[in-house]
Amino acid sequence: MTLSSKLSKVIWAGLVLFATAANAQAVNRSALDAALIDQIKATVIKELRDSGEIDQAVDAGIGRYIERQRAQAQQREQRQVASQAAKLRPVSKGRDHIRGNPSAAVTLIEYSDFECPFCKRFHATAKQVVDESKGNLKWVYRHYPLDELHPVKARKEAVASECAAELGGNGAFWKFADRFFDLTPSNNRTDIDVVLPKIASEIGLDKAQFASCLASARHDSRVAEDVKDVVAAGGRGTPWSLIVSKSGKTYPLSGAQPYATVKQLVDLALLDK
Repeated sequence: MTLSSKLSKVIWAGLVLFATAANAQAVNRSALDAALIDQIKATVIKELRDSGEIDQAVDAGIGRYIERQRAQAQQREQRQVASQAAKLRPVSKGRDHIRGNPSAAVTLIEYSDFECPFCKRFHATAKQVVDESKGNLKWVYRHYPLDELHPVKARKEAVASECAAELGGNGAFWKFADRFFDLTPSNNRTDIDVVLPKIASEIGLDKAQFASCLASARHDSRVAEDVKDVVAAGGRGTPWSLIVSKSGKTYPLSGAQPYATVKQLVDLALLDK
């Protein structure tokens, strides 16, 4: 029996009681009316309590309240992210490392740390989404080495990727990034003195020129600029990403989210013209 049918049954019984009493002679009608109302209320409450409907109604009410609070928190987060995203440096073909169609309607901007195990996982996910996007998504990679977690190595690896880009162009940057994440164990366990020259050689870069670039520190400022950029935008932890629609609407993507989540947000951004 549903809650409404149970209420109807109980209220009907209460009305019968009330009608019966109303037809009876009474010295104090107002006192009798009040007593009947109390009796009806007590009967309804008992029926609902015995049937478990009160507990179910309370649980449902709590559930609805939690959902409203969650939705409001999500809306606040989205507004905050949108406000912070306005502080990000605009995507530039000349400045940024872009994978996919440079003219794609939707952009995935990722701030990443080469020593972060979650960035390693997300790298493969983002690559799959871009490859399957049919030219509708471009991926922008920016640096966010977490020095407190991965001192020295993460920042030097970021610089090494910039040396790869200097010597071999945008394609060499992505070859370096792909190979690095494939080859290394993350969490500051990479032997950079061995791995960095090895990757440079594998992707066809001149080892001497690569070593000279690393030693020059000329790309240190670029990495520092990326870090300053993401911190100003509210980035905390890696990978920290935003999906940006053609109209500029932003969808936050924190952490190594699975393929289905990333794809869903990309599809949502594609609908935003």
